[in-house]
Amino acid sequence: MKLAARVSQVTPSITLAIAAKAKAMKAEGIDVCSFSAGEPDFDTPAHIKAAAAKALDEGKTKYGPAAGEPKLREAIARKLQKDNHLDYKSDNVIVTNGGKHSLYNLMVALIDPGDEVIIPSPYWLSYPEMVTLVGGKSVIVPTDASTGYKITPEQLRKAITPKTKLFILNSPSNPTGMVYTPEEIKALAQVIVDADIYVVSDEIYEKILYDGAQHISIGSLGKEIFDRTLISNGFAKAYSMTGWRLGYLAGPVDIIKAASSIQGHSTSNVCTFAQYGAIAALEESQDCVEEMRQAFAKRRQVMLDRLNAIPGLSTAKPDGAFYLFPDISKTGLKSLEFCDALIEEHKVAVIPGIAFGADKNIRLSYATDLATIEKGLDRLEKFVRSRI
Repeated sequence: MKLAARVSQVTPSITLAIAAKAKAMKAEGIDVCSFSAGEPDFDTPAHIKAAAAKALDEGKTKYGPAAGEPKLREAIARKLQKDNHLDYKSDNVIVTNGGKHSLYNLMVALIDPGDEVIIPSPYWLSYPEMVTLVGGKSVIVPTDASTGYKITPEQLRKAITPKTKLFILNSPSNPTGMVYTPEEIKALAQVIVDADIYVVSDEIYEKILYDGAQHISIGSLGKEIFDRTLISNGFAKAYSMTGWRLGYLAGPVDIIKAASSIQGHSTSNVCTFAQYGAIAALEESQDCVEEMRQAFAKRRQVMLDRLNAIPGLSTAKPDGAFYLFPDISKTGLKSLEFCDALIEEHKVAVIPGIAFGADKNIRLSYATDLATIEKGLDRLEKFVRSRI
């Protein structure tokens, strides 16, 4: 069978593959310490599950509007107004099958073959693959620890060409955990406005911040940048709802209408009763978010201290999300070689930086318990010392 050419241009998700391998090894009774998946280890908060169960009991099991339940779209718009100072109404919002789906809908709606999309590296691994699937061209702009793995206004300005359509901004970042300061966001916004391009701000980790770091939605900085901004977000990380597959895209009405038409012919509506759980997540107590954030903060410090005590590793301190992104270059190993040997020899699963466009790094998730962190880093230290 001859498959479509686009299939051969897309790389399978390394993060999902390694997470699946770790789970399979655990199922075989092997003691694996996994730092691979970007998935909180907490259960979904009880009040969110109760709201979905109530909706299920009430028979909310039928097809719904492709763009999402009206009550949820209204709740999301209120959240964006209150938390992010973005003047959106429900018509500016589409509910999607996870945050990833919101970005894919956007790519299909906005990017024509040959259009360029600027992506700072390290990047979340699915960004360039989505661009490829719709026939666009990813323009990768490398960053490093000297700028906190953040693109500068000068780099962005230099990367823009007449074919540039979209810039992808991710703060807090996956895989680095770095957060752009308000001043940095303002400077990038000015470049975007001057060039008259769109920006999609992936804000899935916005509530997971440390040490006084502040999240700023770029579209809140004025009408000119607001008109060029799209917001991608979801419920997976802040509310530990990864399996619920609930995300959203917010932006100009014409783009949201286009995304809704695309969704109507692909997935149709998101699971109806699950959307009522999302309403509860937004409108009821946020104490659960803070409890999880505090746990992540403690784990972050433990993992950071341990990593920086290992000779040969260098790890920048992240301001958000739940990842660390150490530099492994002193080991002499490329990231995939490092990760393959680590899981085979010491049963520790981490993600190679090559998946994020940074082959001299690895990504560790601390969305797991402290006992696993301590045991896994004991093994990691033993491995690295054997290679130095």
